[in-house]
Amino acid sequence: MYRRWFLSALALLMSIFLAACTTVTTQQPEIKVTNPTGTTNTNSQPKGSAKRVVALSSLSADIISRLDKTKIVGMTGSKLFNNDSRFKDIPRVSEGQSPPNLEKVVALKPDLVIGAEGFSNIPIQKLQQLGIPTFLTKVNNWESLEELTKTLAKSIDADPQPLLNRYKTFLPEKPTQGFSTLALVSRQPILAPNKNSWAGDLLAKFQAKNIAADLQGKSPIGGYVTLSAEKVLEANPEVIILVNPPQGNSEAGLLDSLKKEAFWQQLQATKNNRVYVFDYYGLVNPGSIDAIEKACQQLKQALFAPQGT
Repeated sequence: MYRRWFLSALALLMSIFLAACTTVTTQQPEIKVTNPTGTTNTNSQPKGSAKRVVALSSLSADIISRLDKTKIVGMTGSKLFNNDSRFKDIPRVSEGQSPPNLEKVVALKPDLVIGAEGFSNIPIQKLQQLGIPTFLTKVNNWESLEELTKTLAKSIDADPQPLLNRYKTFLPEKPTQGFSTLALVSRQPILAPNKNSWAGDLLAKFQAKNIAADLQGKSPIGGYVTLSAEKVLEANPEVIILVNPPQGNSEAGLLDSLKKEAFWQQLQATKNNRVYVFDYYGLVNPGSIDAIEKACQQLKQALFAPQGT
């Protein structure tokens, strides 16, 4: 059991690392423009009128499809869309976290390729060298999601407002000060999001008192900090959110592994049955609009329910 949990935690760490870090090896110098919202690009802002878009991230594919489904001609494969009829006939240029097949991308004759910073840097640079317009994105807070939606809408001459209006329905209308909360994305080590991550920003939108919000650490993963069992006991959170790794371990297995830890039964959240399991997509990696909506619905249930329920 421990070995399986350790391997799952390691895989989760690698997933976050790939999504959050910028590739620095075997890559030529790259000029990037960064704005405060977290959206970055390798050239200038993508110009309007793109008619053939290839999306190398699931979130970008989803946004483009919802803005104008006729504009997406290629995408990365994702389990999030396995049963989504919108993408049934859209060619896949990669699967999961594997690098995109550049021959397939070029064969689609795109006039815009959208990648995710930290994961798509090298293929995006190679496509630039071929003269294909590209754009790198980074979504690490709610505002960057809104700005990305506006930018992509402008790039394909679409109206972003209906989608922006939908985003607003995900958030609580009148959030009240929430419970002290620990979001646990890994057990070995104990890894939690601070305010500089998508998960941390989402917790803040729901007024959760994220015990790791202002902590800084030496974790190689930006926006996440490692905590000791002693630190968790000291904070004694009222709510604990566990994240199932993208490999999809069972909820029961996840909880059973933690119940064996000496500190686990001493926590308020455990004693009051305020431990909730969330999917990796939506809370840690935005993934898709539906995944974000589901995570927000779960946060409302976890953070706004009276204690003892």
